[in-house]
Formats: sequence, C-alpha cells, structure tokens
Amino acid sequence: MRYPVICKRMANTLSALKRMRQTKRKTVINRLRKSRLRHQIRSMRRLLASKDTKGASDALPATFSLIDRSARWGIIKQNTAARYKSRLTARLKAIA
Repeated sequence: MRYPVICKRMANTLSALKRMRQTKRKTVINRLRKSRLRHQIRSMRRLLASKDTKGASDALPATFSLIDRSARWGIIKQNTAARYKSRLTARLKAIA
C-alpha cells in the first residue's frame, strides 16, 4: 500500500513565517495542557475506583478548576467540561 506524499512547503511571507512560529508554540502548550487535564481526570477516576472518599473529595476542587480552565482555553468544549464534572460528582456521591 502506498501512502500519499506529504509536501512540506516553506512559507513565503514574513507573516506566514510568524504564524508558523506561533502555531508551533501554541501546539506544544495545548498538548501539555491536554495531557495535564487527562492525568488529573485519570487520577481522580483512580481515587473513585479505589473508593477513597477522603482523597477524592480533596482532589475534586483541583480537578474542577483544571477542567474549567481547559474549557476556557479551548482545549475541551464547555459541554464536555460540564459532562466530566457531572459524572465525577455523581461517582463521588455514589461512594460517599
């Protein structure tokens, strides 16, 4: 199976060069923010799975803060943030 050749072209104008630099920088930042969000949610889910009510309730404000910030930054959408928060709260109430 042959894969299509991806042509990497260089920008022609100064504004396009600047836009490439900005995009590269923002891509790194967004990737860091998204992985940080995923790690925080994953650790929260582990606490809930192990039925650690104290640890989960302590980690809840930090998790919610990070979810809200990620939605504000545009890493995830507002409804996705609301869904994450709703499900984490419901699971915390279930084990409490």
